[in-house]
Amino acid sequence: MAEDSDLERTEPASDRKIQQARERGQVPHSWELSTFAIFMASAVTIALTGGYLYSGMRNMMHDVLSFGREAVTDPRLMGQTMVDAAQGVLLTFAPFALALVVAAVAANLMVSGWVLSSQALEPKFERINPLKGIARMFSWQSLVELTKAVLKSAVIAGAAGWMLWTQRADLVNLAAEPLEVAVGHFGWIILSTLLAAGGAFALIALIDVPFQLWQYHRGLRMTKQEVRDELKQTQGDPQVQARIRKLQREAARRRMMAEVPRADVVVTNPTHFAVALKYDEKRMSAPQVLAKGSQLVAERIKELAREHRVPVVEAPPLARALHRHVEIGEAIPATLFNAVAQVLAYVYQLKSPNLTPALPADWQVPAELDPGAAP
Repeated sequence: MAEDSDLERTEPASDRKIQQARERGQVPHSWELSTFAIFMASAVTIALTGGYLYSGMRNMMHDVLSFGREAVTDPRLMGQTMVDAAQGVLLTFAPFALALVVAAVAANLMVSGWVLSSQALEPKFERINPLKGIARMFSWQSLVELTKAVLKSAVIAGAAGWMLWTQRADLVNLAAEPLEVAVGHFGWIILSTLLAAGGAFALIALIDVPFQLWQYHRGLRMTKQEVRDELKQTQGDPQVQARIRKLQREAARRRMMAEVPRADVVVTNPTHFAVALKYDEKRMSAPQVLAKGSQLVAERIKELAREHRVPVVEAPPLARALHRHVEIGEAIPATLFNAVAQVLAYVYQLKSPNLTPALPADWQVPAELDPGAAP
């Protein structure tokens, strides 16, 4: 389909898709880095344990090729000789094999990290389809891989050949040296050649690792439709989520409005804001905000207050400060205690038939808390 083409896959892979790919065992891998690690591990191991390897192989050859008449005539002795030879091989090359295994595992961990996936072990019969195999053999990707292999071989062989050419005089002089000296000298020539080839391997690995990572993430790119589908799966349909949030806001607003009849007073702007306050000296350490709103919500709060005979007091600086700085269900800050006390005192005076209260001329609201205060 058109949406599944590479041209449509413009979005980077999400964390979820990358995780799913890793669960399938699909991770980036650099054969060049693995080959370089194994190659260098071989060279270093030979350099560090060359004497041990030489002694082990010499003793092994001596033990295998030196036998008496009894070993030839007795099959049991011949079998024991073979067992001893096998043990000698294992003991001699165990450090070498261990170094190669560690190097191969470390190289893969550097690129892909640790991955345990049973899906990667499941048989896939399409891989043994002869038609698909022939198609892969003659595909452009195979041609590119062949070209890369030829170029890599040329670079590595060139580096090794150059090192051998610079040491051609030493190679010729090996024939004139004593055997023990010649073996050691030859070992260093081989080691230097391996290190030169390893340098070429390192250059190839430095190029291949970023390329493999780029190719891996490029292969996991997603279409815009896939991104939308994944968001629906993980977070739900955006329209449904918006509907849920709307319903939640409406439910919260209904709960808030239900608290207005319990308020002691509603402080207004008078037209823009309304804040319902409640204070119970036995249960509260400070007055609390039961409801607040602006514009139409503020009008609805005032209507409910009038319906339930809750006093509505016009205190613009205090209404603005409370609406901006205090959330529903919170106690008012200490900086607004004086202003709220003025309002509550006015409300208590309203309840006394012998008093004629008047609104304060100056509300004690700090200028820094009043959004409408003049700068």
